Amino acid sequence: MAYIKLLRPKDWAKNLFLFVPLFFAGEIFHLDKIVSIAWGFLAFCCIASSIYILNDFRDREEDKKHPFKRMRPLASGAIKPATALIIFALLVVTGMGLAYWIRDKFLFVLAIYFVLNVAYSFGLKNVPILDIIIVAIGFVLRIKAGAVIAKVGLSEWLNIMVFLLALFMAIGKRRDDVLLKLSSGTDMRKSIRGYNLDFLNVLLALVCAVIIVAYFMYTMSSEVIDRYGTYRLYYTCLFVLAGIMRYLQIIYVQSDSGSPTRILYKDRFIQISILLWIATFYVILYMKDVTLFK
Repeated sequence: MAYIKLLRPKDWAKNLFLFVPLFFAGEIFHLDKIVSIAWGFLAFCCIASSIYILNDFRDREEDKKHPFKRMRPLASGAIKPATALIIFALLVVTGMGLAYWIRDKFLFVLAIYFVLNVAYSFGLKNVPILDIIIVAIGFVLRIKAGAVIAKVGLSEWLNIMVFLLALFMAIGKRRDDVLLKLSSGTDMRKSIRGYNLDFLNVLLALVCAVIIVAYFMYTMSSEVIDRYGTYRLYYTCLFVLAGIMRYLQIIYVQSDSGSPTRILYKDRFIQISILLWIATFYVILYMKDVTLFK
């Protein structure tokens, strides 16, 4: 069980972003591309888990002070540091090997992700603002990887929306770290010294507003309407608004913003909002020839 926790399989949900370009390209039923991206998903999971191990290895002493992170295998002593480094090396070799086998351009994108996150682990995560930007860039690299594997186009709009959404969730997570600092009197990470509640509340409001405006502009963009052959994408704005408002409610009312992935797994409202958004987008994009959507 400790070895499974070390790999953090719950966080692999983030790598599902590799499938996003295929969905938006209208090619989600191309089996060969789905299989290729599935292999890419596995490669990305290997590299992502190797980064998690590296982070846990370097932060194991600080994690012992955290109310939740102290239960991680390295911080709790369940797994020896030397063993964790061996697993780290095996995951890197496996992930990069799979990426090379899938496509050389995918290997290049995955290598950028790996190098960026190693730099993050070795110091960039201690630089306020830069730390959350790097987290957001990681999600952009995921959709770029999916587009490269499937050989489909990737619009600037999609890049922008994914970056903003990831930035929004990263800010929410930093806000939770600040709340933990206020309650415990201990810095959970060095970059927290560059944040406070007022600053993060302003950032959340700012990025939230930009996300909503950007998504509305995306759905009503003439370029997007021409590409998909329909103007009805704005119907999906309802579920985007609902999901964002629910996340804000969790942050401000319930003061529970520690892990966006954990919230995604447990919150039914957000899960239903996402499913309805996907279903609506699917009907509009893939069934636009039905009389109702002509």
